[in-house]
Amino acid sequence: MKFKYIYQQISSHISIIIVAFIVLSVLFSHYVETLVYTDKAEELTEYGENIMKDLEMRIMDREVLSDYSHILAGRKIEYMIFDEDRRIIYPTGGRIILKDAEWNKIKQGQTVTVKQDRNRFDQAVTFVLLPYVKDGFFLGGILLASPISGSREMISQINQYLWYAVLIALAVALLLSWVLSKIHVNRIKKLQEATSLIAAGDYSVRLPSSNFDEIGELGEDFNHMVEKLHQSNEEIESLENRRRQFMADVSHELRTPLTTINGVIQGIKNHMIPEEEKEKGMELVSKETKRLIRLVNENLDYEKIRSNGVTLKKTEIELVEVLEIIKDQLEMLADEKNTTILLEVEEYVTIYADYDRLVQILINITKNSIQFTENGSITLRGKVGYKGTIIEIEDTGIGIDPEEIENIWGRFYKADISRTSTPYGEFGLGLSIVKKLVQLHGGDIHVYSEKGKGTKFVMSFPIKK
Repeated sequence: MKFKYIYQQISSHISIIIVAFIVLSVLFSHYVETLVYTDKAEELTEYGENIMKDLEMRIMDREVLSDYSHILAGRKIEYMIFDEDRRIIYPTGGRIILKDAEWNKIKQGQTVTVKQDRNRFDQAVTFVLLPYVKDGFFLGGILLASPISGSREMISQINQYLWYAVLIALAVALLLSWVLSKIHVNRIKKLQEATSLIAAGDYSVRLPSSNFDEIGELGEDFNHMVEKLHQSNEEIESLENRRRQFMADVSHELRTPLTTINGVIQGIKNHMIPEEEKEKGMELVSKETKRLIRLVNENLDYEKIRSNGVTLKKTEIELVEVLEIIKDQLEMLADEKNTTILLEVEEYVTIYADYDRLVQILINITKNSIQFTENGSITLRGKVGYKGTIIEIEDTGIGIDPEEIENIWGRFYKADISRTSTPYGEFGLGLSIVKKLVQLHGGDIHVYSEKGKGTKFVMSFPIKK
C-alpha cells in the first residue's frame, strides 16, 4: 500500500503534537487542580489561625464566634470547634467524626489538610484541622470546611479553556504542517522530475541549491553530479565517434595490405606473375607484412603503456648522441619532403631516461613533424632546465588549430582527419603513446602551435634523484 510522503509528514507532525498536548494538558490540569486545592487549604488554615488567636484573647467569646460565622458564610466556609474528647462545643453539640490517623496528628499538634472528602459531610468539601495546644496540653481544635463545588467549577472551566486552546493549536499546527510538508514534498518532486529528465538523457536540468538545509545541499550535490554526468557523456560520445573512426581506419589500413598480400600470393600460385616480377612481388609482400606488424604493435604498445605494463630501465644518457641517432634515422625521410633536420644541443647535457623508450618518444614526434612539414626545417634542441632536462622539437610545418591542440593527445585523434592512410601513426596512437611514456618518466609534455607557422613540442624530464 502506497502512503504518500506528504501524509507521512503530516501524520508524524500531528501525532507528535497530539501526544505533546495530551501530556501537557494532563500535567497542567493536575497542576491547576493541586494549586486550587492548595490555595483553598491555605485560605482555610489562615482563617483558622486568626480564629485561634482571637479565641485565646477573649476565651470563647460567642459574639466573636458568631461574627466569624457570618464572615465565613459569605465565603461558603463553615467551621466548628471541638474539645480534647472530640465533642463539638461550637456551634452545636455532638461529636466530630475524624479518622484515627487524623486525630493522632491533631493530638501531636500537627495541622491536617484534606483536599477532598465526600463521605463525612453533607457535600464534598475541602477541610482543615488545626490543633489547639496551650502550655503543651492538647485542648481541642478547630475544623474549617469549604465545599469543593466552587473549586471544581473553576477547574472545569480552566480545563474547558485548555481544551479550546488545544483544539486551536492543533488546527494551527495542522495548517503549518500541511504548508511545510507541501514545501518539502514539492522540493523532493523537483528532484524526482530532474532525475527522470537525467534518466531520459537531458543533462541541462539544474536544481536550485542552498546551504539552508540538507535538501538544498542535496540539490547542490545533484547539480555537481549532473555536471559530471554531462562531461562523462560528452567524453563517451567523443570516444564513440573516435572508435567509429578508428574502426574505419583499421578496416582500411588492414584491408589494403592484406589485399595486396593476397593478390601477390594468388598471382604467384596461379603463375600469373612472370618470373622476373616475382622478386618484386615478394618485396611488396614483405613491405606490407611489416606494415601490418607495425599497425598491430602500435596498438599493443599503447595498451601495454596505458595499463602501466611497461618497466622503465633508466640510465644517464648523453642527449647529443640520442638526437644525432634520431637525425640519422629520419634524415632520409625528411629529404623526401625537402625538409632539413637541425640539432641545437648544449654541451655535456645528459638525460635520465629509458633509452629505448626515449628513442621511441623522439621518433614519434619527429616523424609527426616530418609528416606535416614540407620545404621547411625541424629543429631538435636539448638543454638543461630547472631540476631537469628539456627537449624541444620545433618544425615550420602547417601547424595546428588552437582549438585542436588539447585533442591531439586523444587515442584515436588525427590532426588531419581526411588522411585515412599515412606512413606513420596510422591509427592516431603515436602522440597518445608519447604522452604516456613521458608521464611514466615523471616528466611533462606541452605543445605550442600556430596555424600555418609550425608546431613546437616541449618535454621536460626530471633529473636523477
